[in-house]
Amino acid sequence: MNLQLDSKTALVTGSTAGIGFAIAQTLANEGASVIVNGRANNRVDAALKKMHNSGAHGKLQGIAADLGTADGTRCVIERFPQLDILVNNLGIYEPKPFEQISDDDWQRFFEVNVLSGVRLSRHYLTGMKERNWGRIVFISSESAVQIPTEMIHYGMTKTAQLAISRGLAETTEGTSVTVNTVLAGPTASEGINDFVRRLAQDQKTDAATVEKEIFRSVRPTSLLKRFATPEEIAALVVFVCSPLSSATNGAALRADGGVVRSIL
Repeated sequence: MNLQLDSKTALVTGSTAGIGFAIAQTLANEGASVIVNGRANNRVDAALKKMHNSGAHGKLQGIAADLGTADGTRCVIERFPQLDILVNNLGIYEPKPFEQISDDDWQRFFEVNVLSGVRLSRHYLTGMKERNWGRIVFISSESAVQIPTEMIHYGMTKTAQLAISRGLAETTEGTSVTVNTVLAGPTASEGINDFVRRLAQDQKTDAATVEKEIFRSVRPTSLLKRFATPEEIAALVVFVCSPLSSATNGAALRADGGVVRSIL
């Protein structure tokens, strides 16, 4: 399918690995000009090299900036003042008992997971409306609607993204700009893969056994019964970024493997 992205420029935040990298690579494979972002130059350079070697069709650029800070956001906006597509993928997570989550933890998670997308959207949405075309996508999680007791601070930020996305979408009425959220389910990202490997070593078993047990006891409602691949999440995100998704606005779209027991 031709997603008609050849003339579009996209920024994917937190895109040196995992879901973000898969989104950036898929956009580039569809012909979009893609800006890869990470906090460290070596990570950005490695991601760009990997995408080049894979034969990506679109123009590739990179910028190292910590978008969990106002200064980092300002740096990106100054270098790339105009975009067609903004994918707010940057996010952190950390299992921690509620009683041990400090004020600093709450503030750090809000800055990185929520305000990064707020600051960028605040800037780029104006230009999208003026040009009467644009796509903003927030990468949320099934944890937005099924708050994990082991990561309440993380769940809070994912729910906040849903509220912000829907609110921004309401401001695009009558335009060709859309704002949507994709709720990713348990995904075989870099961090999850490392966690599963460590757990397998500790339990003196293999990663496949650990994964099976996770979906038996921790995420029993999953219909997929395995971790999704980053590419599976990216496929939905990139469609939402395309001109073909013009009738989808203000939506919370699930790529959660059926974890959430809901018909809406």
